[in-house]
Amino acid sequence: MDNLEILEALHQITKNKNIDMEFVLESLKTGLLTAAKKKFGNTDNMKVDVDLKTGEIKIYAEKKVVKEVTDKNLEITLAEAKTIEAETKINEMVKVPISLGEFGRNAILAAKQILIQKVRDAEREKIYEDYKDKVGDVITGTVQQVDKGNIIVNLGKAEAIVPPKEQIAKERYRPGDRIRAYIKDVQKSVRGPQIILSRVHPAFLERLFELEVPEIFERIIEIKAVAREPGERAKIAVTSIDERVDPVGACVGVKGSRVQSIVRELNNERIDIIPYSPDPQTFVTRALAPAKIAKIELMPEDNSMTVIVEDDMLSLAIGRGGQNARLAAKLTGQKINIMSASEYKSQKRLEEGPKIVVSLLPGVGKKLEEKLVKVKIETIQDLAKSEVETLTQIEGIGEKRAKTLVEAAKEYLTTKPSSEEKGRSEKDESLDRLSSK
Repeated sequence: MDNLEILEALHQITKNKNIDMEFVLESLKTGLLTAAKKKFGNTDNMKVDVDLKTGEIKIYAEKKVVKEVTDKNLEITLAEAKTIEAETKINEMVKVPISLGEFGRNAILAAKQILIQKVRDAEREKIYEDYKDKVGDVITGTVQQVDKGNIIVNLGKAEAIVPPKEQIAKERYRPGDRIRAYIKDVQKSVRGPQIILSRVHPAFLERLFELEVPEIFERIIEIKAVAREPGERAKIAVTSIDERVDPVGACVGVKGSRVQSIVRELNNERIDIIPYSPDPQTFVTRALAPAKIAKIELMPEDNSMTVIVEDDMLSLAIGRGGQNARLAAKLTGQKINIMSASEYKSQKRLEEGPKIVVSLLPGVGKKLEEKLVKVKIETIQDLAKSEVETLTQIEGIGEKRAKTLVEAAKEYLTTKPSSEEKGRSEKDESLDRLSSK
């Protein structure tokens, strides 16, 4: 009965689990020997054999045949040995069968528990090995539950989690819903492998296009860059290795069928498909569409550019909340400063005229002026062009104040010299102060 009980547990555990039988048998033997140790104390001379055909489990202890027993766990009398092997002699070793019934109920249960734990550990390790190589893939599962904002996903033989920060903000899922996501990471933990899924990762959008557009999967079309604000808007730059294939048209599909399929998957996220160009100016111009660009000034030393648009195009180029400009910058890898044509002309007029010393900017006292001059920011024009990161390296200037100073300098240059008379007086004063240094 005990044999059947253990074998039944063995079959239940291994059912539908792709675990090597040899490992399972070794785990069973380890469990039984552990149970034996609880009963007999020492198991160095014990062995376990399992016959998979008959289901018979044999446990025996190898004991030495002696005239007088001093350790019953290691020795046996000749008379007792002959009941097992009739031809045995003194000093020979004999295999003494041990019944599972001798172990006791608790020991048997302990053996089963060890077996269950070892198989469970093996299953977890196999899941980890299977899924660690799938990082970067898209997978489909079923929502099992939503716990403290985390979406628990049933993948069949494994569970995964979509943390709140990896979810599209406006999406809501309920148990039983189908969910598709990007495998971002697979981590080991005491509770088993932790499979982290994401629906906001830029590569998720890239993988969806690979699945939807055969030309991308076949490497005829290449995705060069992706930028996303999940659930809101995205930009993707594509190019073709075959000049006969239109990369944008292939991604859009007939009547927009391909891209619309992806848009629906991403909760109606608006997707701009842009033809890639290795030329920075051309690429940025395309990335900022539909706004029309009047002029671009490149500053290759810090990978940035100033983009000038007509006044009526400014809001379109920047986008609601700056979204279009942010995505264009992410997509192209450029720092983009967008200006209206009138603002640009005003700034150029001031830059080309005499420089205005930084102390004329309200809020810049003598001590701050000295600190700015040390980092070669001598004029308001210099300050207006400064990076916030540069200013925060100055003692006493935090990020908030740095931003305020830069904005104040820009505003001063575009609005302060409102009359020629005032402009002349300030320029004269600036010249005098600069020449005295």
